[in-house]
Amino acid sequence: MIQSEIFNIPKEKSSLVGVVSGSSRNADCPVASPRPFLKWVGGKTQLLEQFAQLYPQQLKERKIDKYFELFLGAGAVFFDVIQKYPIDKVFLNDINQDLILSYRVIQNNADNLIESLFDLQQNYHQSDKERRQQIFYQIRQNYNQQRINFDYSQISSESIKRVAWLIFLNKTCFNGLYRTNQKGDFNVPCGRYKNPNICNQSNILAVSKVLQQVTLQSGDYSSLDKFIDNRSFVYIDPPYRPIKKTSSFTTYAKSGFSDRNQIELSKYYQHLSKNYHAKVMLSNSNPHNTDIEDDFFHNLYQEYKITEVYAHRMVNSDASKRGKITELVITNY
Repeated sequence: MIQSEIFNIPKEKSSLVGVVSGSSRNADCPVASPRPFLKWVGGKTQLLEQFAQLYPQQLKERKIDKYFELFLGAGAVFFDVIQKYPIDKVFLNDINQDLILSYRVIQNNADNLIESLFDLQQNYHQSDKERRQQIFYQIRQNYNQQRINFDYSQISSESIKRVAWLIFLNKTCFNGLYRTNQKGDFNVPCGRYKNPNICNQSNILAVSKVLQQVTLQSGDYSSLDKFIDNRSFVYIDPPYRPIKKTSSFTTYAKSGFSDRNQIELSKYYQHLSKNYHAKVMLSNSNPHNTDIEDDFFHNLYQEYKITEVYAHRMVNSDASKRGKITELVITNY
C-alpha cells in the first residue's frame, strides 16, 4: 500500500487577476470554462459526449452530492461533471505526485505560476530551432534532477518552478506525452511545435477557480474509502491494459499496472458497489479490438453493465497506425 497524503491546506489569497494574454500582460483577461491543462495519455476529452449518456441518472436528479476520481490524469471527466452538476464535495486522487502537485499549485498559486509560464513562453517563442532544443533539454534535465530530493508535502517557490517546468515540457515535447523511464525520469524528446501555447492564462485561472473547494490526494486509489457513501459518484480511469503486448504508453507511473493490478481493482470496484452502494463508472481498453476471444474484462465485470465507446487514439508514433478503436465503460447502475 502506498502512503497517501491529503492536501486540504489553507490557500493563499489569490487575486486570480489576468497576468498574461498572448505575449502581453493584460489585467482584464476573461476566465474561460475550465478544461484539462495537460495533455495526458488516454485523456477523455474526446469521449465526454458519449460519457454524458452513461453518467448515473441520480447525478442528473441531484441525488448525488460527492464526486471522486481515483486516477485523475488530465481530469477531463472532472471538469465536465463539475460544470454540469451541483456537486457539494469533490475528491481527486492520483498516484503521480507531480501531477497532483500541479493541481495544488494551480489551486493555491495560480498567479505566480502564470508569471513563470509567461517567462518560459516568451523565451521559447523568441528562440530559433537550435536554441529551443537547448532550452527544452536543459529544463528536462533540471526537472529530472530536482525530483530526487523534492519535498512534495509543501507548496513553495520550488513547487511553482517544478509545475511550470512540467507544463512547459508537456506543451513542447513530442506528441505532448507524459512518459517516464524505469528510474522515474521524464524521457520524451523535444517536439516541433511552431508556437506552443505554454501559458494558457485564461484556462489556468478557470481551473484554479473550480479547484478552490476540492480535496486533492496523492496515493493509493483505495485510501479515499472513508469519504465514499451511497450519495457518491466514483469515476475510475486506471492505466489501460495494453491491447497489444508491444504497447508501451500505458505506464505513466514507475510502478506500472499489471493484470494482477487490474484484478485487484475489480475487487475494489465490487467493494464500492456492495459495501457503500456508490455509483461507479470505470473505463478501460477493449481487448476485442485485437483478440475477439480475449474476455479479460468481460469476465472480471460480468455482473455489471459493459458499454463500448469509440475513441481515436494518437499515441502510436506511426501515424498510419492511429485510428478509431472501441473502449469499455463499466457501470454498476
